[in-house]
Amino acid sequence: MNLVLRSPARAETNLCKGERGTRPQLTTVEFFTRAVIVVLVALIPVLVWFLFDVILIVIGAILVAVLLRLVAEPFTRWLRLPESVGLVCSGLVTVAVVAGAGYLFGTQIDAELTEVVQRANSGVTNIMHQLQSSPTGKIVLQHIQGGSGFSFPSFLSGLFSVSISFLEAVVITVIGGFYLAVQPALYRSGLGKLFPRRIRDEVNETIDDIGVGLRLWLIGQLIQMVLIGALTTMAVWFVGLPSPLALGVIAALAEFVPYIGPLIAAVPAILVASTQGLNTVIWTAIAYLAIHQIEGNLVVPLIQRQLIFIPPAVVLLGIVTILFVFGGVSVIFAGPIAVIVFVAIK
Repeated sequence: MNLVLRSPARAETNLCKGERGTRPQLTTVEFFTRAVIVVLVALIPVLVWFLFDVILIVIGAILVAVLLRLVAEPFTRWLRLPESVGLVCSGLVTVAVVAGAGYLFGTQIDAELTEVVQRANSGVTNIMHQLQSSPTGKIVLQHIQGGSGFSFPSFLSGLFSVSISFLEAVVITVIGGFYLAVQPALYRSGLGKLFPRRIRDEVNETIDDIGVGLRLWLIGQLIQMVLIGALTTMAVWFVGLPSPLALGVIAALAEFVPYIGPLIAAVPAILVASTQGLNTVIWTAIAYLAIHQIEGNLVVPLIQRQLIFIPPAVVLLGIVTILFVFGGVSVIFAGPIAVIVFVAIK
């Protein structure tokens, strides 16, 4: 057996060479795979931009599924019905409530909404006449109009216009929500399989947390909508405004969009009040301000304490960002998007 003696310096040199030689080298397939991953990550913002309408439909379908399962819970928990039967009952109850509300209040609300639009248009006309009577007002009016006339009815008709594509999106959203509600585990596992196996458990846990967060958020929003709608109806009736039910419905629907919705709901009420004099405008503004304070200091803290808490700055900045980037329609789902992003990051 031959022994070869080496000097420490040579041995250290050879050891360093060996370490350098054992460094892992990327193969062509590995390099190509990583390059594709980088490109896909870079393309995510572009895909979100072009597919944002599809994302809104998906979020709407998720909310429909959450609502159906929420309504089905009493049937499955208390009446011990099978889950499929409970979901069918949930769908029937939801359709019956919507149809019944439309039948009972549809005619009255439609007439009151028409009156609100007419009076609001009169209020806009009066404000424009007052602005035109002063030099400063004329400058302000030119900046507001931007060289074109403004009509409040045309604004509302454009806001609530129903197109074929919108109806198609609603139908797809409802059908997709029903499928999600029937087999949530199937779609959860399918979405989890898009991720590597080593993080699949964490992904599934995150999906479950997002579902719970959306459920609690939806419960809180429904409670807020009912309370704010009732308070607004009583407040404007006490002030003496016409069409209190329509104004209450507007306030309740606007409550679905946190922070921005209540401000938007106050605009038609103040415009309607402007047709009855300055005192009515002041009392209407005070009533909406009081309702906003009750909501911010009493209703929202109580609901968030029992359900889900999201920092107000996160929700507000998320809503403003989505509004400016993707337009006015996207603000309807700004709240759920903020919940999804916040829970996923947390």
